Amino acid sequence: MMTTVQFIEPISSREGVAQASVLFVDTFGKAPAGVWAAPGRVNLIGEHTDYNAGLCLPIALPHRTFVALRPREDSMVRLVSSMNPDDVTTNDLAGLRARGVEGWSAYPAGVAWALRQAGYDGVQGFDAAFVSCVPLGSGLSSSAAMTCSTALALDDVAGLGFGASDAGRVTLINAAMTAENDMAGASTGGLDQNASMRCTPGHALLLDCRPELTALNNVSQQPFDLAGRGLELLVVDTQAPHQLNDGQYAQRRTTCEQAARILGVRNLRVSADAVAAAQDQRQALAAVLGALPDETMRKRVRHVITEIDRVRQFVDAFARGDIAEAGRLFNASHDSLAKDYEVTVPELDVAVDVARHRGAYGARMTGGGFGGSIIALVDAGRSREVAQAIADEFARQGFHAPRALAAVASASASKEA
Repeated sequence: MMTTVQFIEPISSREGVAQASVLFVDTFGKAPAGVWAAPGRVNLIGEHTDYNAGLCLPIALPHRTFVALRPREDSMVRLVSSMNPDDVTTNDLAGLRARGVEGWSAYPAGVAWALRQAGYDGVQGFDAAFVSCVPLGSGLSSSAAMTCSTALALDDVAGLGFGASDAGRVTLINAAMTAENDMAGASTGGLDQNASMRCTPGHALLLDCRPELTALNNVSQQPFDLAGRGLELLVVDTQAPHQLNDGQYAQRRTTCEQAARILGVRNLRVSADAVAAAQDQRQALAAVLGALPDETMRKRVRHVITEIDRVRQFVDAFARGDIAEAGRLFNASHDSLAKDYEVTVPELDVAVDVARHRGAYGARMTGGGFGGSIIALVDAGRSREVAQAIADEFARQGFHAPRALAAVASASASKEA
């Protein structure tokens, strides 16, 4: 017998504040200084482009991680999560080094460590309690929701003042990235943290990852009104295991960096822009790929160059209301991730195929891959029907039961109480 697919609803601000505050008081015996929250994200298109100085197009989800936090006068960090409220982790920031914290607490403790490493000595130890409705391991960046909520909270209690402006938030984004890369050992290129810290309601964030750009000119807000176009964005968490710290992500990143060196360019964005500007783009792409020594590297580079161009095309197509073309670009992105970048798994491919066959304009995996979620652009009112069809096919194939949610372009990290 087929079971009804589970839809994950966001926690309201009031609920999140209440739950995080109660967990904090129950664990630490005092009231928190405040409660902050940061969203997960879903990337519309532009996958594995951020670390290649490319373009990507995320939206913030209404699903958020809440942190109740209180600063300490020493260097100790005590953390608890609603996932396991009886397990309180303790770490000392004094003398802490990269990779010095294990498990999930590496993410929030790593943010404080990164801020101190950057010279912000006013950041001290703290107690924190986390409550989240961002599904773990789903490719929706629960890790960035945790690091960014922590960064905003620490910024507030230490009086750093970075959270008050878009440009200032880049400092907090860098701390969150450092926590993930250097403390938790999970490679990240900045897409997730920028989305969590800089997205606005009703808009997608067009993020240009070229390193020469400043915080004031590397993003633009692109209107993304699904309801106004009679659409919904369905997200299906396949619940296939999602791991980015097992070497696969880092391996692809290294291959791209090697390719850039062989091509004599600073990064693959340089090659992508040259191909896009060429009169004969196919010939220009063939010339780039022909300069590379092996087929695997050629496939990786082909994905990156074509994916960067797909971001530009998607922004234009959605803006002019060409939803069929927007859907075609979703499909082309997934096919490239499957065949050239080789980061999909059977659950992702099956979910995408079912969504397409059930009338989605387009569907693709989202996030780093190797598990996680897919997104599908569907007519308003059809999300549950399509999600149920995916769940039914998963049951037939013996996969884990998927979960689903409706993605609405939502707000970035903020203080909630």
